[in-house]
Amino acid sequence: MTDPRPVLVVTSLHDPTADVVITELHDRGVPVVRFDSGDFPATLSVDAEITSNGLQGQVHTPSRTADLAAVRALYYRRPSGFTFAHLSEQDAKFAVTQARYGLGGVLASLPGCLYVNHPHRIGDAEFKPSGLAAAVQAGFDVPPTLITSDADAARSFVKRHDSVIYKPLHNPVYLVDGVSNVVKVAEVAVKDIDERVSGTTHLFQQRVPKVADVRVTVIGPHIFCVRIDSELLDWRTDYDRLAYSVTEPPPDIDRALRAYLDHFGLVFGAFDFAVGEDGRWWFLECNPSGQWYWLEPETGLPMLAAMADLLERKT
Repeated sequence: MTDPRPVLVVTSLHDPTADVVITELHDRGVPVVRFDSGDFPATLSVDAEITSNGLQGQVHTPSRTADLAAVRALYYRRPSGFTFAHLSEQDAKFAVTQARYGLGGVLASLPGCLYVNHPHRIGDAEFKPSGLAAAVQAGFDVPPTLITSDADAARSFVKRHDSVIYKPLHNPVYLVDGVSNVVKVAEVAVKDIDERVSGTTHLFQQRVPKVADVRVTVIGPHIFCVRIDSELLDWRTDYDRLAYSVTEPPPDIDRALRAYLDHFGLVFGAFDFAVGEDGRWWFLECNPSGQWYWLEPETGLPMLAAMADLLERKT
């Protein structure tokens, strides 16, 4: 008998990764309800009641209705934010907070639901200092890292290490002449540091002399390791220059991956490592909402099936 419980997919309208996952679930006969929380309240509504039996109610889209008490899994990808452009600034601020803590709170409290990943756990894991500290605790090799708003501390750190790079702690939309940009990873020298450092916090990290990068994607019980060869400091800046190959992890990496995910309560993670000249894997970061599907056509790894199995709750 077909399980009638739906999978909720919460993401923006343009999300090719979610598209292929939904198609796979549909092909398996798994009901799916997709929406963007940013559609609330224009085309998305919710009615939820806290009863003696727990949370009950429904979420409604223009074409689907989901029983909140019967959701088997929630795939939380990359939804857009709440907007209330028709309201005044103060009224919009109030409405956004009510939506976040209301609809957001309901979606974070579904009984018996598997979260991939839970939005609160995603939020926790997106703080780079927390991730780096958890990586050390899990047993990964982590390059020496400084987070500071003090120019003297930054200069001292750069002087102590042969080569240092700057990384943004988070990458929001950054518009330059109306065009969306990201702040790139870049090598930094002592002469580059001035008192503007005191304007906010910055992350400086010793550069690992590397021979390659590795993207490790953990999907439930499955671990997929892909070596990425390029001559780039940050391989994400030019995908056309990348070469991919399936690789095996060093001893103890599997255990450290599980320890890291357990620390944050995650069942999915996209880990990035730099492979040093001696073969050591250096932890760089873990994205709890990272992209992954583009690697399947490049390598043949069965990542889509693994994600669908997880959401269907076959694993």
